[in-house]
Amino acid sequence: MLGFLRRKKKEKYGPLVYLSEPTILYHTRTERAILKILEERLNSNNFVVPSDYGLKTTDHLIPEAEIFVAIAVLGKFTSLVVREIEIARKQGKKIYTLDVAKKDDEVLYNFEEGIPEYIEWLTPEETQSLYAAFRGEDFSGFMKFFWGDRKKGW
Repeated sequence: MLGFLRRKKKEKYGPLVYLSEPTILYHTRTERAILKILEERLNSNNFVVPSDYGLKTTDHLIPEAEIFVAIAVLGKFTSLVVREIEIARKQGKKIYTLDVAKKDDEVLYNFEEGIPEYIEWLTPEETQSLYAAFRGEDFSGFMKFFWGDRKKGW
């Protein structure tokens, strides 16, 4: 009856890609930009995006994926991403890294095959410190520009 209100589903194409991202990127403009970059670079819109599952673990979906993409923030993998990289390595997945950084007033996305040596692998404690810095009021102006303002839908 209200069929006109239903969204038309986008047809999926390309290999299944597992996106391993820090939770601070869930449902942000940065996440949407990442998906567009990956669609262009990997010729696929067939993604497993953990943010679609809330805070439930999705690492059981890694074996189904052909490609694994690890997202680094400011040259750092959070502990969640580190754990999922290890699973992908054990599964023999093709791994790519997308590092999200900021230079001046511009957000930069560096996409590479494999895992670059410059990326820092954080422990759970270091990840909590990074998240605390992102939530801190001292960084609110910087973070609103970098990631967006949640009140505006990130």
